[in-house]
This record gives sequence, C-alpha cells and structure tokens, in this order.
Amino acid sequence: MERGLLWLPLLFTFIWLAWSGWNEYQKVEAYRSWASQFDQAKYDIYAVLGQKGKEVTWGKPTRKGIINLQNFSLKNVQAIQLLVNNQVINLAELPDKGNKIFLEFRFSQSNNSTKIPFTEVDLAAKWAKYLQQELERCQQSTTN
Repeated sequence: MERGLLWLPLLFTFIWLAWSGWNEYQKVEAYRSWASQFDQAKYDIYAVLGQKGKEVTWGKPTRKGIINLQNFSLKNVQAIQLLVNNQVINLAELPDKGNKIFLEFRFSQSNNSTKIPFTEVDLAAKWAKYLQQELERCQQSTTN
C-alpha cells in the first residue's frame, strides 16, 4: 500500500503530461489548417501569424482554432521594430534570449501600434527582417 501511494504522484504526472501533449497537438492541427491560406505563417505558443500579400493576420492558438484574430495591411505600417524586454533591438546585434519578445508594428495614420508576442528572439528577428522587406516592397510599389 505504501508503494502504491509513492507511485500515485508519478501516475498523475504522466496523466498530466499526456493531456498536455494532446492539448498541444490539437492546437498545432488547428493552426495547420488555418495557415494553409497564407504565403508565410508561424506557430508559437503565444500567437500565430500569417502573411498573404500585403495583409498580416494574427491571433491566439487554441484547441478549437485560432481566436482573437486581428489583421492589418502593410500599407498602413510606418515601422516594424523588434522589442526584447521592452527595448528596441538592432537586428544585427541580437541578444541570446529575453523574457518579453514582441514584434511591434507602428501605424502611419495614428499613434497606435500592435505588438505580436514571440517565444524566441531568433524567430522574431527572422520575421522582422522578412516583414521589413515586404514593407519596403509595398512602399516602393505605392511610390511608383
């Protein structure tokens, strides 16, 4: 009986791990079907991000699908910045890690901004570079 009581926390731990794995699998499957409509997409535990043409869409992944969807056009974006621990980071000098990692989109028509969370600095930097190139292309096409 004593041995059974000693193994009981381990059993609960395995059940919790199995449930967590199944929960994350459901999120990834919901993301996979959602992401098929975009040119580029990323999955992160904090947010999903999709880009098609000049439109950027992002939201929060759940087992039942993507919620809190928001979108904006790169035509309305003035600047894209990488924030790590609430400080603007130069993309050429990335820190190894940070606690709060965001891509910030500043809009030209208002003082508003949108922050999309990331878990990894490298992934956020790759997206920042890619979207800055897309923003430059978008700005060049409107001036020509």
